[in-house]
Amino acid sequence: MCLGVPARVLRIEGSEATVAIGSVEYKSSLLLLNNVEVGDYILLHAGFAIEKIDPEEAEVTTRLFNEISNIEPE
Repeated sequence: MCLGVPARVLRIEGSEATVAIGSVEYKSSLLLLNNVEVGDYILLHAGFAIEKIDPEEAEVTTRLFNEISNIEPE
């Protein structure tokens, strides 16, 4: 199973971006996407931006991930 995590683009240097997931920053390759700009939201998978997504979709997905992480095991 593949999992793409929503991330916000903070900075772009060539074909690499610094992105944020919550308050944590990561590096992401932009080689698979065109027209990514600072402020955009991307799906980050294995160090690559694989898709641009709208801010609302990023917010909903992030909220769901947060809810899942708060579930207590039985």
